Amino acid sequence: MISITPTETNCIRQRFRGFLPVVVDVETAGFDAQKNALIEIAAMTLAMTPEGQVYPDFAVQTNVLPFEGAQLDKSALKFIGVEDPFHPFRYALPEKEALKKCFHPIFEQLKRTGCTRAILVGHNAFFDLNFLKAAAARHRLKMPFHQFSTLDTVSLSALFYGQTVLAKAAAMAGIQWDDTQAHSAAYDTNQTAELFCTLVNQAPWPLPVPPDAPSSSPAK
Repeated sequence: MISITPTETNCIRQRFRGFLPVVVDVETAGFDAQKNALIEIAAMTLAMTPEGQVYPDFAVQTNVLPFEGAQLDKSALKFIGVEDPFHPFRYALPEKEALKKCFHPIFEQLKRTGCTRAILVGHNAFFDLNFLKAAAARHRLKMPFHQFSTLDTVSLSALFYGQTVLAKAAAMAGIQWDDTQAHSAAYDTNQTAELFCTLVNQAPWPLPVPPDAPSSSPAK
């Protein structure tokens, strides 16, 4: 974890209109957020220097036990390298406890930075957001993330590099990629965070504001 000096604490809320960007990756036992199980969750908050450079900050990761009645697609489990999601050596948490573990540091960072809510950053971010929303609803948990807005590195990578595959976009950004570690939530979150920061840091800051531009409304 990179410590943030007092002068850096609040500047990120200005960069993203009051939102706190949090990079997330989930690994699942299928593609249906309502029926298939969450298997892994990883999240990484981001911070920003007063000069406008965004960087990875605090990471949290947990393996998750499938919720009762969850459908487990064997091909999906094979793809992420999990033979038995109930194996004791996974040290997996029940879904509700796993969500609390990942949400707690995000809520704490929202208080610290003064941001109104978190915005999920992901590669195909809608997929990760939908699974978190479905899981949070199952347990009636408050979620720190905006309910529908995301920041997607697929779109940003297509714009900057002409690539949409995470590994290829990372290579274009000069980020090392290890296929043997890919499709673990922690690794993909770390690489996506590095990619997002690289992309954002190419943009000028402060952003130019036209003289007749209306003032920003509160984040919704």
